[in-house]
Amino acid sequence: MTFSILAQDLSSGAFGGAAATGSLCVGGWVLRGDSRAGLSASQGAAPSTLWGEDALSLMRHGHGAQATVEQLTSADRGRDWRQLAALDRTGGAACHTGALNTDWKGALIAPGLVVSGNLLAGPQVLEALRDTYLHAAGNIAQRLIAALAAAEAAGGDTRGLQSAALLVVSNDAAPLSLRVDWAENPIGALDELFRRSQTGDYAKWLPTVPTRSDPERGHD
Repeated sequence: MTFSILAQDLSSGAFGGAAATGSLCVGGWVLRGDSRAGLSASQGAAPSTLWGEDALSLMRHGHGAQATVEQLTSADRGRDWRQLAALDRTGGAACHTGALNTDWKGALIAPGLVVSGNLLAGPQVLEALRDTYLHAAGNIAQRLIAALAAAEAAGGDTRGLQSAALLVVSNDAAPLSLRVDWAENPIGALDELFRRSQTGDYAKWLPTVPTRSDPERGHD
């Protein structure tokens, strides 16, 4: 029912994830991130938000992505209805795709990158998601949004799209968590929201808030 991408920006160390779906509120359901741990994307026919949160906890305590996915999925009797992708602090990636999710379903993994989805038009959706991110220009957020748009153009979710989300976390900046919970063109709305977040009073205010690298930062 969803396609998502988790990536690590090797130049800055930031982690970014993006997702879109033919249902409501994809950001609240799917994406979780912590610069101390990495990223998770929990989705599927019966997605578990517990999986996404527990994945971050395990990776924060030193588990790699593969071990994290194996531990969480093996213990859950409902795993065949779910999909879980994880990206750890070292760029390790893994994904579980339950057999009872609707076709087309699957995942692709590259260094510092995992794309996954279900109820898709075909494997070309994930190929477009991966390849566009790898070759797009701009910062990690711009590349992720471009990747979502390419995946939609390749067929996307077979139901069409209703929501989209973007999450970027790093030690050196405040989290960027943008959600379009419903729109006729959610990826376009997400792109517009991102552009607004980079200008005006909001963008001027961001450098004053604490980060993990500077937890006591404030107004000068």
